Amino acid sequence: MSAPLRLGTRRSALALAQSQQIADALSRVSGRAVDLVPIVSEGDVNRGSLSQLGGRGVFANGLREALAAGECDLLVHSLKDLPTAQPDGLVIAATPSRVDARDVVITRDGTPLAALPEGSVVGTGSPRRVAQVLRHNHRVQMRDLRGNVDSRLARVRDGDLDAVVLAAAGLARLGGDLGGLFAEAMGLDEWPTAPGQGSLAVETREDAASDLLEALAVLDDQQTRIEITAERAVLATLDAGCHAPVGTHAGVTDGDLRIRAVVYALDGGHRIAIDRTVRLEPGYARSAGSGDGAIAADGADPIARAARTGDDVAHRLLERGAADLVPRESTP
Repeated sequence: MSAPLRLGTRRSALALAQSQQIADALSRVSGRAVDLVPIVSEGDVNRGSLSQLGGRGVFANGLREALAAGECDLLVHSLKDLPTAQPDGLVIAATPSRVDARDVVITRDGTPLAALPEGSVVGTGSPRRVAQVLRHNHRVQMRDLRGNVDSRLARVRDGDLDAVVLAAAGLARLGGDLGGLFAEAMGLDEWPTAPGQGSLAVETREDAASDLLEALAVLDDQQTRIEITAERAVLATLDAGCHAPVGTHAGVTDGDLRIRAVVYALDGGHRIAIDRTVRLEPGYARSAGSGDGAIAADGADPIARAARTGDDVAHRLLERGAADLVPRESTP
């Protein structure tokens, strides 16, 4: 019998839950046992603000070092936490089907974010979410926030905070129990989220055994990979870190890839937005409201098409002044 596969994961309840889901799926596909290998990341021990730490891959570096050193066979990441530059020798071998990409605002009594009274305190560690909250309700106060999902919910329940902003996907993967709190889901058109939000990334070494790579390929969802490729291409071309004030969401419907990207001023007072739709097969590209007309197709590969579209959207954002709003990535 083959030795169990070793899946490296962060130690948080959310990381363990999503890693176990992948472990179970991989075990079914490969016929091999999959053991979780908890690993401590810099983001788990460094309690600094995510707005200062997020651009350096603080939730991924320790795991990737363990993978490169042979301490595990594969990793599971929340894709939104991964820098866009892929390390030499490692490959994202699977992006399983994405779940809900929206953010949710959690409150004690169900008051919508826009109706929270002046002085209400909203917690988040994300500059993007800070800007989006302030655009929806400039009367609230923002508080920088770290900690796991349960601790964040507890701070609302105990009255320390009036609201927190969380990813719907993370709540769902933990079972969705809010303990009596209320969730307001934020629509993706007005509130696009972090590139890759709702998606997991399964990473392994490029020289991994062929049977492992083949098993992981079965877990890969092409629509998800197309969408996240477009989203992450925006972030890469903007040269921005994972926690930059950039919201991007791409979706595939009837052969069309639509991507919406918004860059925010940190105080929420200004934003620059692009909405673009392209055909994934040879055809044309349409920019919503732009009157651009037909643009020659540049190839049938939908992944390459998605990457080019994200790159084009980012260049258009830069032409409109996005560089003045986005902090640059601190490291590759």
